[in-house]
Amino acid sequence: MPSKPRITALADLAPGQEGEFFAILAAKEELKTRDGKPYFRVTFRDARRQVSFPIWIDSRWGPECRSHWQAGRCYRLRALYRESNFGPELDIRQIREFSAEQDKDFVPEWVYGGSTRPADELFAELLALVNAEISDSGLQRLVLALLEGHRDKWLWTPASSKHHFPRPGGLLEHTLRVAQNAAAFARLYAQRYPPAEVPWYPDLVVAGAILHDIGKLLEYENACQAIETPAGGLLGHLVLGRDLLREEVARHPIEPEKLLRLEHILVSHHGQAEFGAVRPPMTLEAILVQFANEVDVRMELAWQILAEKSPGTPWTSDRNVLKQRFYRGIPPAEETGSQ
Repeated sequence: MPSKPRITALADLAPGQEGEFFAILAAKEELKTRDGKPYFRVTFRDARRQVSFPIWIDSRWGPECRSHWQAGRCYRLRALYRESNFGPELDIRQIREFSAEQDKDFVPEWVYGGSTRPADELFAELLALVNAEISDSGLQRLVLALLEGHRDKWLWTPASSKHHFPRPGGLLEHTLRVAQNAAAFARLYAQRYPPAEVPWYPDLVVAGAILHDIGKLLEYENACQAIETPAGGLLGHLVLGRDLLREEVARHPIEPEKLLRLEHILVSHHGQAEFGAVRPPMTLEAILVQFANEVDVRMELAWQILAEKSPGTPWTSDRNVLKQRFYRGIPPAEETGSQ
């Protein structure tokens, strides 16, 4: 009896090699050739490789691609990987949607990548930041309750379904970075704009940074696919975050003025209505949290773009989520060769 196929990573397949692996369907576009022949251009990716290729409407997988394949979901595939003049391609033999019950051999790090540090370590550092940077005891208790009361979800929830930190625990990693940015901003601007002159609360900058995306704990179903829950799709994490905050405030109350400002941070941190903000940032605390968040998101996305291999040019392509090219620089070996 033949042995069960060994799971590999898409990124580890050599040209001409067939394997069984998990991958995210990152994109699916319905297009036509110059002759009017319809097809889907699909993109499957794991943590280290992305493959885009056509699925012809009249092919074996055409009807299933049209009706069942959904961008953002994780799939188990058996496919032949090859590289042609048109770029990398997959010749799919078998495909089905990921199932947590069936796919016990799933390796999240192969699909999503992972932090260089364990989630427990990141969580402990976030708790330490709360104790060090939030001096208001009532606010500190509230934030700790929201962290410790949802600890398991913090350890696996991704920060997004596609782009920044789309991996298990990505929300925790992103939250810690934003909170560290915010703590530095709060200390700096408290010196420049003393709260005694115009009332504002540096504590709330740190608290708001830690809680800004807490609604994502209710927005996604599981770590393997980052599929939106019905509430996530209909309400979004800004509203869900405010709901979680209000539930916990009933058990750990804080001053009404601080609660109002904290709620405002949660619903305004996307900055503009076109990006999902309920209101633009209208307090000093909210302004600082918005930019603490934006710096981390843009740095992460730019880093991903710059890390993609593109031999022969110091520039990246502009075909990326930020829709711009970035300068990599000239590799040291090329610099030396040109002298």
